[in-house]
Amino acid sequence: MLTITRKIEFDAGHRIPDHRSQCRNMHGHRYVLHITLEGNPVDQDGHAANGMILDFSDVKKLAEDHLVSKWDHAFLVYEKDTAVRDFLESLPDHKTVVLDKVPTAENLASIAFRLLKDVYADFYGNALALKTVRIYETPNCWAEVTAETVDA
Repeated sequence: MLTITRKIEFDAGHRIPDHRSQCRNMHGHRYVLHITLEGNPVDQDGHAANGMILDFSDVKKLAEDHLVSKWDHAFLVYEKDTAVRDFLESLPDHKTVVLDKVPTAENLASIAFRLLKDVYADFYGNALALKTVRIYETPNCWAEVTAETVDA
């Protein structure tokens, strides 16, 4: 088995309502998402993906369709953060994503893994597995969820 990883970037806002420092305020990040897939390369002459686990453009497109397009330039808000939810709902046509967990890097990585887990499962008739989702909140801080550790 081999692995491939695709990096995708998006922008989103959030806040950590119970945080003791500045992260309790509404703010945004340039998130960087790494999606790692495990599988065997296609071994079929004449196939467009011959020699690939999955074409990197397909990794990106599927991530865009199932996750990134929903989170990019949105405010990610915890469902129990009612003051911020009420404020965001007062803004016409505001892009808000309500989450069942506080939008920390750790929780975003877990949610992303859950949303993407089955997206890559069978492509080109090739059994693929989502191995890792890593999300960078800053260039120096990230959270990572692996197939072995996720409760998806």
